[in-house]
Amino acid sequence: MPLARSLSVTSLSGLEEWDEEFDREDAVLFEIAWEVANKVGGIYTVIQTKARLTCEEWGENYFLVGPYMESSVRTQVELIEPCNATLRRTIDKMNSSGCKVYFGRWLIEGSPYVILLDVGFTAWSLDRWKSELWENCSIGVPWFDREANDAVLFGFLTAWLLGEFAAQCDEPPHIVAHFHEWLAGLGLVLCRQRQLPVATIFTTHATLLGRYLCAGNVDFYNKLAEFNVDKEAGDRQIYHRYCLERAAARCAHVFTTVSQITAIEAEHLLKRKPDIVTPNGLNVKKFSAMHEFQNLHAQSKARIQEFVRGHFYGHLDFNLDKTVFLFIAGRYEFSNKGADIFLEALARLNYLLRVNHSEVTIIAFFIMPARTNNFNVETLKGQAVRKQLWDTAQTVKERFGKKLYESLLVGQLPDVSKMLDKEDFTMMKRAIFATQRQCLPPICSHNMLEDSSDPILNCIRRIGLFNSAQDRVKVIFHPEFLSSTSPLLPMDYEEFVRGCHLGVFPSYYEPWGYTPAECTVMGIPSISTNLSGFGCFMEEHIADPSAYGIYILDRRYRGVDESCNQLTSFLFQFCQQSRRQRIIQRNRTERLSDLLDWRYLGRATGFRYPRPASVPPSPAHSLHSSPHHSEAEDEEEPYDEDLEAEKDRVNIRQPFNLPNRNKNHTVGLPEKN
Repeated sequence: MPLARSLSVTSLSGLEEWDEEFDREDAVLFEIAWEVANKVGGIYTVIQTKARLTCEEWGENYFLVGPYMESSVRTQVELIEPCNATLRRTIDKMNSSGCKVYFGRWLIEGSPYVILLDVGFTAWSLDRWKSELWENCSIGVPWFDREANDAVLFGFLTAWLLGEFAAQCDEPPHIVAHFHEWLAGLGLVLCRQRQLPVATIFTTHATLLGRYLCAGNVDFYNKLAEFNVDKEAGDRQIYHRYCLERAAARCAHVFTTVSQITAIEAEHLLKRKPDIVTPNGLNVKKFSAMHEFQNLHAQSKARIQEFVRGHFYGHLDFNLDKTVFLFIAGRYEFSNKGADIFLEALARLNYLLRVNHSEVTIIAFFIMPARTNNFNVETLKGQAVRKQLWDTAQTVKERFGKKLYESLLVGQLPDVSKMLDKEDFTMMKRAIFATQRQCLPPICSHNMLEDSSDPILNCIRRIGLFNSAQDRVKVIFHPEFLSSTSPLLPMDYEEFVRGCHLGVFPSYYEPWGYTPAECTVMGIPSISTNLSGFGCFMEEHIADPSAYGIYILDRRYRGVDESCNQLTSFLFQFCQQSRRQRIIQRNRTERLSDLLDWRYLGRATGFRYPRPASVPPSPAHSLHSSPHHSEAEDEEEPYDEDLEAEKDRVNIRQPFNLPNRNKNHTVGLPEKN
């Protein structure tokens, strides 16, 4: 059963009880995370995307608190003087007491205020604070764990900031402090231990122990209730981190997680049932033109095709118009992110496409950062050869065009056989000879530092997908985040996603899953699992997710081989779709973006998309089961885009109106369920 969205304000022991209605102008919200203006992982996306909405709701009384990272501040933060008099006094007092606290605006949507704490400047207090932590909380932090040491410094500085702010207030304050993950959690524990007048919220986006256990290939979900958590954390040398995380979860007035699957995990590993499930959202930007995102897909796909032409030069024996681009992206966790099952499914898909004599070619991209020392020379050479061929074609075209123009000027029809002379043919032959290569197109675009032990490369060696001419499935491993400044594949991640046909994320451990959510917002179908927060969320709100381009893989109630067969079936069905069917599915997928808008996720009411009225685009549900059916057959399928879109719009209510913080007003607290 999904957890109710409720907010308890009566359990704030030691604090004055808030009335059902209070003037929110007197309340201040601090949101504390290690990833404020410091990109490390998914929490950065959470905070960045919801900052605009939170600023609209809380106005000048919303402050983000994070670590001071000079490289990030230089490009992302405008340092200014605080407008809030209480906060100005607080920062001045801390700076005069041996701290370095910075204040500014984070240059993102909403331009939220940020308070940045320099943990390195106060490192001289580390031993003293660690002793205090041991004496008051019985949590010991070893000297060699730098990340945990930073968490101690950040936690004590955060508690110092909140305590000083409360002391500087002229009247009893209403302070809410929202802490994200274990790296910020110690500040919450200290607030409670010192009995500060602060209402605390702790959100875990993924439990530490859960991530480690899943990476260790254990039967995690079936044995969740059986783990000896102290022993498991100790065996993995993360007991001190686990204690910090568990203490924060247990001490918080309100404990939240991002998905129902993580709520179950937290109840067993952190020993507290979350009070609220708060799914992660995105800032959804709608195009004024109905199908503008389809045009963006075509443009980005053309750029990916250019890269593919260079990467497979000399072996470009497949039709790019009948090529489907798949991708998986994210943190390089081979098993947790499902790269293992994806590769196995690709091997089985390759067999199915070959025995069915399919004309479709699959190119699967793996975008996962790993340790490299540079680009692969053969990969760079491919792009150089492609550019040289393009330049040759342009030169011949110009010479041909000039001769054609001169022939027409004198009133003669051109003799095509004389339009290209011997020099032109020599130039083209040299260009063709340059495309010959003796080796197969490379699997990896970079030189790997640990090539012999890399999980993806070793799996590819085992299943034998080497980009040979006989293979209908090709693999490209790009072990680096995408960038528009790359000399190899000059595309930002968002552009790349828009150009692909399907995102594949068969994760075993995925508390939420921003990668499939980003695909949905951009109108790109994706495969997720019922062990990811995103997959469970979509199953809850869509009657038939696959009809909308959201394929949910069962990894909870099926064995690995069964899940792999199901994934292979999803991929094979997707390959059978015609171009028109894929367009229909992208339209449906893009309409689901409203479900992931922060404005909708802030409401307590539910919504659910029904099954589409028209025939689903998936061949598995249509009358055309043959992979060779014609495009003409598709034209007879009953589908009215505008009518179907209007029906979908009825099923999702308008977002709530945010209060204007520039006016004096009184609002009520959320009702208890």
